[in-house]
Amino acid sequence: MVDIAKGHGTSAPNTPVTTNGRPVPNTGRQLGTAWHASPGSTGAPDSAYGVTGRPATAARYLLAGLRLALGWIFLWAFLDKLFGLGRSTGSENAWLDGGSPTAGFLGTAATGPFTGFYHSIAGSPVADVLFMAALLGIGAALLLGVGMRIAAAAGALLTVLMWTAVLPPASNPFLDDHLVYAAVLVVLALLGAGRTWGFGRRWAATALVRRNTWLT
Repeated sequence: MVDIAKGHGTSAPNTPVTTNGRPVPNTGRQLGTAWHASPGSTGAPDSAYGVTGRPATAARYLLAGLRLALGWIFLWAFLDKLFGLGRSTGSENAWLDGGSPTAGFLGTAATGPFTGFYHSIAGSPVADVLFMAALLGIGAALLLGVGMRIAAAAGALLTVLMWTAVLPPASNPFLDDHLVYAAVLVVLALLGAGRTWGFGRRWAATALVRRNTWLT
């Protein structure tokens, strides 16, 4: 993950601009964007938020850091449940040893208006496979910085579903970290966070993604 995007927009031509016979400094840097929005790619012009220069660069790296952090959260959850690494999943409940990654939470911890539904699917092979595939796919996509739109949509859906499984939240009338994660995932995709400390730029340049921009 060393494809660190430079992030500067295309600058204006070097031809001097004159006003009343006096040259005017090139304004390409001031008008440039930290996320260069090429056709078919995601990116948000700094001018839309009034952010340029060093703050824009800092924001790019902060977004990349958030992306990597969320990616690790999803991937670690997958690994812990797959191998029973002893964090939230004991070794005796590892998926590889016949345990169910959904039985414990959905079968015992689910509360609220959807309790009956979640109890009915807790521990089912279909629920287990879908849940583990989502954790792996979302985590890998975020860490690599590719397929951010799909990862954001799937991650937002998964976290909202997890929110509905514990209603109302224990420490708030309606809001908890699951909804915040969902919002952050969408923001990361919209701002092209996979292009810094990730392979998002190379991914967007492939023929497949150019033909199917929803894969960015």
